[in-house]
Amino acid sequence: MSSLGETQALGRVLQRLAATIDARAGADADTSYTAQLLAKGPTKIAEKIIEEGGELASALTDESDDAVASEAADVLYHMLVGLRARGVSLADVAAVLEAREGTSGLEEKVGRKS
Repeated sequence: MSSLGETQALGRVLQRLAATIDARAGADADTSYTAQLLAKGPTKIAEKIIEEGGELASALTDESDDAVASEAADVLYHMLVGLRARGVSLADVAAVLEAREGTSGLEEKVGRKS
């Protein structure tokens, strides 16, 4: 289980990464991978998230902890690019997670709107 300090550090890194993605959104797609992804739109970004999620899943069962961390970082990056493409902020995601706090995952799933 991670400590509060580790959780806060991750939050700060994700905020900085989201800010970097925002800054690169208007960059030249010839020089910025982030700009390339954003120019291709949510469908292409979704494909990358699926690809990276599969790589993370494989790493979880077959690779080193370092590989798992690396693949998780790739998933988080592409997730943030996808959120940016849709105009969804980390604050929006945090609000959803906060609303779910203290609720069993099984209960929360049953209560979701279809």
